[in-house]
Amino acid sequence: MKTRIWSWIALAIGFLYFALPLIGTIEFSLRKRRGEYSLDAYRWVFEDPRFRETFTYSVVMAICTILVGVLIVVPTAYWVRLRFPRLRPVVEFITLLPLVIPPIVIVFGYIRLYNTASLLPLTGSATGTNFLLMMGYATLSLPYMYRAVDTGLRAIDVRTLTEAAQSLGAGWPVIIGRVILPNVLVAVLSGAFLTFAIVIGEFVLAALLNRPAFGPYLQLIGANRAYEPAALAVIAFAITWFCMGLIQLVSRFSAQGRAKRS
Repeated sequence: MKTRIWSWIALAIGFLYFALPLIGTIEFSLRKRRGEYSLDAYRWVFEDPRFRETFTYSVVMAICTILVGVLIVVPTAYWVRLRFPRLRPVVEFITLLPLVIPPIVIVFGYIRLYNTASLLPLTGSATGTNFLLMMGYATLSLPYMYRAVDTGLRAIDVRTLTEAAQSLGAGWPVIIGRVILPNVLVAVLSGAFLTFAIVIGEFVLAALLNRPAFGPYLQLIGANRAYEPAALAVIAFAITWFCMGLIQLVSRFSAQGRAKRS
């Protein structure tokens, strides 16, 4: 009984800690019109062409980052699990490094190594800088993408699937693309949605590389407007929770599908 009471107390404290700031932000975002609640702040945000430009840019970057992350992480996790299990602690340590290295260190390293005076002057053009930003996003999302894919690989018999595909004459690209990837698709989608949420809200890399992303736009509006930053914060929060909901939805339908097939 005492355990249940403390559990409810902990749940109530957690709810107040997370929900009250969000409720306060939503309430403040509706106060732009004096004396009544309105959606004027949200209307201003959606009518602002910079919002559409920066949000579209971040969405495109998120899609490119997800594709790069899948191309790097899925074959790596597959080979580590199939051929090099002893290297798994090393690979896990490497994938955890972005959690302890601040993004500002990563971006200053990029600027130092790839400036216009270097052998590979990526920062000298918009395309090169976009590529740097995309790789930076892929680095930041690496811990989440790798663990999601590795968890998916644990749920299947990688060795048996590989041997069965090889006995039918399949090569390594076919095995990874048409045998392994469909079996870990839910795990890949989980990592993809987390990557999308990270890219949409990231600020440091995009600001220091001077790219028109959604994170710097949030900071710019916060410095010059009163009610619109609260509306943008609510929109960004809704996007993040939408991604989390998609993860749960995909996982649930996948589990039901496997249960029906079995």
